[in-house]
Amino acid sequence: MNATSIIRVLIVDDSTLVRRGIRVSIESEPTGGNIDIVGEADTAATALGEVHRLRPDVVLLDLKLPDDNGLNVCRTIRQQLPEVCVIMLTSATDDESIYGSVVAGAQGYLLKEINPSALIQAIGDGRAGRPIFSRDVAGRVLEIMRDTRVKSEGSTGLGLLSPQEQRVLAAIAEYRTNKEIAGLMGLSENTVKNYIANIFEKLGVRRRAQAVALYQSKDPFGREPKP
Repeated sequence: MNATSIIRVLIVDDSTLVRRGIRVSIESEPTGGNIDIVGEADTAATALGEVHRLRPDVVLLDLKLPDDNGLNVCRTIRQQLPEVCVIMLTSATDDESIYGSVVAGAQGYLLKEINPSALIQAIGDGRAGRPIFSRDVAGRVLEIMRDTRVKSEGSTGLGLLSPQEQRVLAAIAEYRTNKEIAGLMGLSENTVKNYIANIFEKLGVRRRAQAVALYQSKDPFGREPKP
């Protein structure tokens, strides 16, 4: 990193201990001198407010927040302030979280076990516009993308979904939980689970991330994207 280039960072995590640990890890590393931790946030609402107030270069964002999930926070930041780099820093390793982060516009996806020097390097790379993924995470992203491309090229399953199944899939694509979908649509959780099972069977997928990827690969429910 250039000695004159200060990278302003906002840390978003609901754990005070984790936020403090990230701050200390960065500030105690010799290579972290160009990084300025300008703020912290423990909720989605606070994070969005601080992003607008502080205008950081990089946001280190956890997926699990008490009032919303990090995917929605990432998406909002990227829509409202596209110049801000968002790096997911989390312990979640499931495909839905990984692929969802990519779709939401995250520049990187790192696991909390990362060592301080690697985190500092990732912050610099993210600020420079380079994508950053933990090695195993990068492989998972490529695998999901490859599976999704094969499905989207050969499947007509989206057109087979009933209107109610379409609504459930749209809610899944917003990364809502089964409980949230049930409340939104006035259904029981078991009914939602049955709808999801039917959706997966019709689409020929096994994971929510693949269903979301198919949903987002075309105009809703099988129509080709408009030019």
